[in-house]
Amino acid sequence: MNTPFTRFAEWLAAAEATEPNDPNAVALATATPQGRPSVRIVLLKGWDEQGFVVYTNLTGRKSLELKATPFVQLNFHWKTQRRQIRIEGPVEQVSDHEADAYFATRPRLSQAGAWASLQSRPLPDRATFETRLEEVLQRFPDEIPRPPHWSGWRIIPESIEFWQDRDGRLHDRELFTLGTDGWTSGLLYP
Repeated sequence: MNTPFTRFAEWLAAAEATEPNDPNAVALATATPQGRPSVRIVLLKGWDEQGFVVYTNLTGRKSLELKATPFVQLNFHWKTQRRQIRIEGPVEQVSDHEADAYFATRPRLSQAGAWASLQSRPLPDRATFETRLEEVLQRFPDEIPRPPHWSGWRIIPESIEFWQDRDGRLHDRELFTLGTDGWTSGLLYP
């Protein structure tokens, strides 16, 4: 049987060949403790059979919601491919080693931004942020270490749905579900 990860790799590779910008962009849906949904676009920065990884500020709204309600949904939509993938499951924070390794690959300005941003909090004006950014660049003239308030989240898939557009809205939908004996799959009505 094709695993959902084999199919994901194929579909992501096809998107990387045709999407003009950020084929790794994915909608991440979280919920507040009161059950209010919150969706934003993030960038997938790693994946394997253990899960799908995104990185962020641990004190921002996204992380606070992930800590309070650690179950999410991802939705990739590749317009050029006329495809979507929906992934559902719980989340866990990545290890410090994994976060450090990824942070080291980020451009210097992105590293500095991770220190300077008080993510999701009110910003009085752009100049305030630019001043904070300049202070970080002066503080770390060489290597910029990963801030202690910045890390990654791994979404551990329990279900993965592959959706392919078809004429007349007669779409193909295949749902993979993780059970005690591994992954099973079945079709869904469009």
